[in-house]
Amino acid sequence: MQITDCCPVETTLEMIGGKYKTLILWHLSNGKLRFSELKKFISNATPKMLTQQLRELEAHDLVHREVFPVIPPKVEYSLTKTGESLIPVLIAMRDWGAGYLRNKNMESTCFMMKNTNYYSSNLKI
Repeated sequence: MQITDCCPVETTLEMIGGKYKTLILWHLSNGKLRFSELKKFISNATPKMLTQQLRELEAHDLVHREVFPVIPPKVEYSLTKTGESLIPVLIAMRDWGAGYLRNKNMESTCFMMKNTNYYSSNLKI
């Protein structure tokens, strides 16, 4: 095992930090999606930004990109095993944020709060 002085939290944030990375991972936790489907779910992201975030997630082995040899080109994105291992982290972040908002007398209507049992009971880990 190689010894490093890298901080594990900093490493995690480097991999999933970014404006849309956690949203991409969350949506892919339900299964494979095409670029256009991700774009619909994350409508605030420009195609350039979404592509950049997907490439970074792919470079960190969190997302798998499969290209089908058809015209027009078909590309599907899915979580790798490493990406799937982040689902509990994302759920913990969602739950912490929901608790924080409740303490501020606020309630989230975010899509992540809908059907919360689904994400907790269908983990692929």
